[in-house]
Amino acid sequence: MTATAPITQDVLTLPRKLREDGKMNLVGLTRPALQEALVAAGTPERQGKMRMNQVWQWIYQKGVRDFDLMTNLAKPYRTLLAENFVVEVPEIVSKQVSDDGTRKYLVRIAGGHEVETVYIPEEDRGTLCVSSQVGCTLTCSFCHTGTQKLVRNLTPGEIVGQILLARDDLGEWPEPGRNPKDETRLLSNIVLMGMGEPLYNFEAVRDAMKIAMDPEGISLSRRRITLSTSGVVPEIARTAEEIGCMLAISFHATTDEVRDRLVPINKKWNIAELLDSLRAYPKLSNSERITFEYVMLQGVNDSDEDARRLIKLIEGIPAKINLIPFNEWPGAPYKRSSNNRIRAFADIIYKAGYASPIRTPRGEDIMAACGQLKSASERARNARRAEKPAAE
Repeated sequence: MTATAPITQDVLTLPRKLREDGKMNLVGLTRPALQEALVAAGTPERQGKMRMNQVWQWIYQKGVRDFDLMTNLAKPYRTLLAENFVVEVPEIVSKQVSDDGTRKYLVRIAGGHEVETVYIPEEDRGTLCVSSQVGCTLTCSFCHTGTQKLVRNLTPGEIVGQILLARDDLGEWPEPGRNPKDETRLLSNIVLMGMGEPLYNFEAVRDAMKIAMDPEGISLSRRRITLSTSGVVPEIARTAEEIGCMLAISFHATTDEVRDRLVPINKKWNIAELLDSLRAYPKLSNSERITFEYVMLQGVNDSDEDARRLIKLIEGIPAKINLIPFNEWPGAPYKRSSNNRIRAFADIIYKAGYASPIRTPRGEDIMAACGQLKSASERARNARRAEKPAAE
């Protein structure tokens, strides 16, 4: 008898291209895949590229989901599209709006699974925090999402679909007859910092971000997209080569002993291996610095010694250090460092020549702050399970 093969990340991806009615969802297909699908459905091959460009612009530039509204296509062709395809995005199950304007969406995807997406408005930008997995494998002890088991990877359509549904809710699609560049850009930045580890779902994240960056669609600059990883070392160089976006590292500790506890992936690729991969990062430069995210935990990683050790560790790496006051959640095993301690830590880093902004917590009143994301429905199910024995 042969041994059972281990479950891989690929097995967790369920890219069901055809729905039960036999139609294919066009959202999330790359340009070549979209063209191939249109030709397979009956588009003359010589017209494939032109039709692909037209449909692409309707979906990603104008936000149109109804083929009947794609008015530069002949009516018989629109009928052919409707018979074979749909343009669907994940469903918003609920929306919460924080006192500070942050919006948190509970989003339902195929199979009835749910993830959370957060929109953060600021004076000079609007940032969408996008999820890449249902749950997470990493079990980072300070992160609420890490307490939820990984169910599966999101497909490219489910990832880029979060961008489309947020633009729907913000009313950001261009008005008919107007150039998209004339519209106010409410959603100007994307951070892959939601539920899941993006580099454990690399191909889907890559394809979704290529769609987001396409100049004839959503048209976001690669420098307005930041991918945050906890340190999946073998995939880090690919991020620069195949996506080209900005890179952030969920770092949080200055010794392997502490990082093993906070970010368990450190047991696989330790601090030295991670930093070696960053020093070799293909896009590393003063103009494209790597962001180190560092959550401030009282009595765990917030001493002056930690600050000095951090400076020494990242020596030679063009970097910015984002200091994140810990966003506490019910049952969290840590406390937030005091404001004075965070400022003292930031001052040491700043005097060493590194930018050290202290992130302002956003959306704490709706559990939308950094490290707090965990599907609301999952919390409700767990609460019901916890109550059941008591009732019996």
